[in-house]
Amino acid sequence: MSFDLTFECLLEARCDVAESPVFDDRRNWLFFVDIGRSALHRMELSGAGHVAWTVEGGACSIGLAHSGRLVLAQRDRVVLFDPDIGAITGEIGAIEPDIADTRLNDGKVGPDGAFWVGTMHDAGDRRPVASLYRVSPDATVERKVEGVICSNGLAWSGDGSLLYHSDSRGPWIDRWQFDPATGALSGRGRLADLDEASGRPDGAAIDVEGNYWSAGVSAGVINRFSPEGRLVGTHRFPVPAPTMPCFAGPDLKTLLVTSLRPAGIGEESRSGGIFVARSPVAGVAIRRFDDRRL
Repeated sequence: MSFDLTFECLLEARCDVAESPVFDDRRNWLFFVDIGRSALHRMELSGAGHVAWTVEGGACSIGLAHSGRLVLAQRDRVVLFDPDIGAITGEIGAIEPDIADTRLNDGKVGPDGAFWVGTMHDAGDRRPVASLYRVSPDATVERKVEGVICSNGLAWSGDGSLLYHSDSRGPWIDRWQFDPATGALSGRGRLADLDEASGRPDGAAIDVEGNYWSAGVSAGVINRFSPEGRLVGTHRFPVPAPTMPCFAGPDLKTLLVTSLRPAGIGEESRSGGIFVARSPVAGVAIRRFDDRRL
């Protein structure tokens, strides 16, 4: 399907690094983080009701939980955050707390009910020392993929049989066979190799037709790939660095995209804001982490 997207700025947040937009279909809220300022944000889909919390320990990515709490990836641990009281209410597990130059990055709840989250090498030389982890509802932490520089781009097909995962510094996007009952991975394959000009792959989302929407953070675009890896669309973004798309709204056809604010950008720029467009195709339904035993 070929189509154009028209983006508008929904919230002029001026975040350092807005990331991890997650639509809460029960509350009709959008949650997202600002990694640069260790902040967690909430707003209505109209752009109203904006609230922000500064979180000690960092705010790198989030997922929804059955209880209404959020799974929050901090710099080196995964915790539960209650937006009704604006506080962390429990820790699930630590990840690489003994490695000073890595931190957690992109994370999402998978069709297996676990929170999947990767690390990134947070240093100038950018070495492949990071990994992708599975954090289960019983608080077990398993390393699933190694040899990554900057883990990113997590998304699952609608039936839960495929996992997509990227390395923003690879820069590549891979596709795995995924068992939604156990979280087992198999049959790794390359979906796409990218570069600065085509758009290093940042955060991502999946639509109901199986297309993978990747924020091309270095090129100011949203790239749309078929399940086989064919580039089926490139959508220009109104500011230089989109970071992650998210489908929202009752029909999951409201496309929300976070962005970062590059150093030296002009004061008039809306970079670091939240942008919205209407999509002709819906996104995959939201998944939730089972925190009932935590």
